Amino acid sequence: MLKAVLIDDDQSNLSALSEKLRRHCPQIRIIAQCDNGQDGLKAIDSLQPDVVFLDIEMPVMNGFLMLQHLSYKQFALIFVTAYDHYAIKAIRYSALDYLVKPVDIDELKAAVAKAEANRLNQSAESQVQLLLEYVQKKQPRRISIPTFEGLQFIAIDDIIYLEASANYTYIYLSGSLKFLVSRTLKEFEELLPTETFIRIHHAHMINKLFMERYVRGEGGQVVMSNGVVLDVSKRKKAEFLQAISF
Repeated sequence: MLKAVLIDDDQSNLSALSEKLRRHCPQIRIIAQCDNGQDGLKAIDSLQPDVVFLDIEMPVMNGFLMLQHLSYKQFALIFVTAYDHYAIKAIRYSALDYLVKPVDIDELKAAVAKAEANRLNQSAESQVQLLLEYVQKKQPRRISIPTFEGLQFIAIDDIIYLEASANYTYIYLSGSLKFLVSRTLKEFEELLPTETFIRIHHAHMINKLFMERYVRGEGGQVVMSNGVVLDVSKRKKAEFLQAISF
């Protein structure tokens, strides 16, 4: 059984989520419902829940600000939010779960099952910290990526290039390391800093700091620091040359 705290300033949303959890997620026991960030902060620190369902946009103290003031952070965090591009980008950056209002029951069940499976996961606090870095600094130097074994925290500056593989992505790092990640290359294109990372082909995105040479051609090719040669597509050539100030 997972102890849960629900935090949302809209009472109708709070009631709807509570009812869906009671009907469809029997492994959840709701121990507190709060309609503002201040009360949510007190409830989490005093009750120490296993999972927190948190709205982002709340008056006085929003969800991100509330997280900055928490003492206790050993819980699974599931955001419940209206669609907001910046907020969801921050959440994806830290690989935390989120549900878009109105909450879909199947997505709710999946998020709760994931929280239950990862209840002893020690990376939750690191994910929250990464999220707060993004919110405060706009561009932290690490990213949390979901792998088949769990979560991997990697330094952005260590990424040489990324390669699409259907709905997955291979990330190639300095030191001859690579990870297969259950995210599309398009998602990484939206997450990683555009001043450093360039999509050169439908299958590849590179970190231009690791680019050693550009070879002219119809689209051309780039030679990366690890010796890998990658094609630049004709469609991406002009954008690529502009990005490297050629």
